[in-house]
Amino acid sequence: MNTLTDVLLSFFCRDLNKLKEELELYKDETNIWRIDGNILNSAGNLCLHLVGNLNTYIGAVLGHSGYIRNRPEEFSLKNLPRTELIIKIEKTITVVNATLPLITDAQMKGEYPQDIDGAYLTTEYFLVHLATHLGYHLGQVNYHRRLLDQ
Repeated sequence: MNTLTDVLLSFFCRDLNKLKEELELYKDETNIWRIDGNILNSAGNLCLHLVGNLNTYIGAVLGHSGYIRNRPEEFSLKNLPRTELIIKIEKTITVVNATLPLITDAQMKGEYPQDIDGAYLTTEYFLVHLATHLGYHLGQVNYHRRLLDQ
């Protein structure tokens, strides 16, 4: 029987691996950082945002990893090599795989240990949110690549 933890691990790993694949599919590596017209976030910045998000809310808050987020830098850093982005994604996969299995059923049903915009959220609710957030931005990266990596 699949638990919610099993399902979430599957989704996080699938989508983080797909994010790596999307970055690898860029024919011109410089296009990872390209913006154009109304496309204001590059695939590189979306990648940094996703890595920062998951390392914060899963790694630091739930796993006590010591990760310290610099959210503004997720959108201001530019032109990191593709290989560096992929290493960051791989490290994030490791953090997710190391942390989620340690979350007990009681913790899943209980309140997420950090305030999220003043709202009461269960850990399971917030983890589902994080998975859908990853999927949302992964779709943006896919479109970014297909539109701007011609």
